[in-house]
Amino acid sequence: MEDSPRFPPNLALLISIIAVSTASILIRMSNGPPLAIATYRMLFSTLLLLPFFVYFGGLDKTRRMGFRGLASLMGIGVVLSIHFASWITSLSFTTVASSAIFVHIDPIFVAIVSHFFLKERVTRRMVAGIVVAFIGTTIIAVGDAGIGELNLYGDFLALIGGVMLGIYILGGRVVRRNLDLISYVTPVYATASLVLVLMSLLSGTPLTGYAVNEYVLFFAIALVPMIFGHTVYNWALRYISAPLVSMSLLGEPVGASILALLFLNEVPSLIVLLGGMVTLTGILMCAYRSE
Repeated sequence: MEDSPRFPPNLALLISIIAVSTASILIRMSNGPPLAIATYRMLFSTLLLLPFFVYFGGLDKTRRMGFRGLASLMGIGVVLSIHFASWITSLSFTTVASSAIFVHIDPIFVAIVSHFFLKERVTRRMVAGIVVAFIGTTIIAVGDAGIGELNLYGDFLALIGGVMLGIYILGGRVVRRNLDLISYVTPVYATASLVLVLMSLLSGTPLTGYAVNEYVLFFAIALVPMIFGHTVYNWALRYISAPLVSMSLLGEPVGASILALLFLNEVPSLIVLLGGMVTLTGILMCAYRSE
């Protein structure tokens, strides 16, 4: 593939899955509005990475990419901002389990695009697994529709977040081939931060005046699921195909649902459990795909 990594990519992927699984719980613990949470998540993440970006010559590296390269980074950042704005908002309307499953519908999108444009072949077993996973998410949607329109609206927002996540992963797979991790994620996160600040201002979402514990939660959301989650799997994208990374992240709904049960006493309904089991069956059908 590319140069040999110093750290096992599969282990890095496992760490990232565990880290991102905490996002839904930390967000639910916050009393801040969704856009404020998304904004501070990206702002704190950018600030944490900025010293490393400067020290390792990130400015020069990104400058050498030219206008087209910089535009690509900024475009990915815009996509990331939409992902977080829609997904974090979805948690205000639907359950952690449903939101976490719908936001990770991205393997369907990623696999199709990767097959035709990145020449990363999708096997028949992967196609079957994607179909099974899609059936599982459909079961969940039908169940949530029976609960109320707001739950279905939350599912829809999470689905938008899932499509944006797929574009984000694909963009990272392409751009990361010629750029080191810090030089890639820092401009992307910074762009997402600026877009989210603009969204907050336009929507009238306050970005100041919160209690100290809220800012602590904002920082925790940036450090754990963002730095150890998103950033780590961005590193893995250099060595592992985009469809496999995308499908592996479907382990998040399991972790998030377990944490929601333990910390929020949020028990998934039987139909969500059924849909989740079907979805996970599809994931397992895809997981053992050979590179």
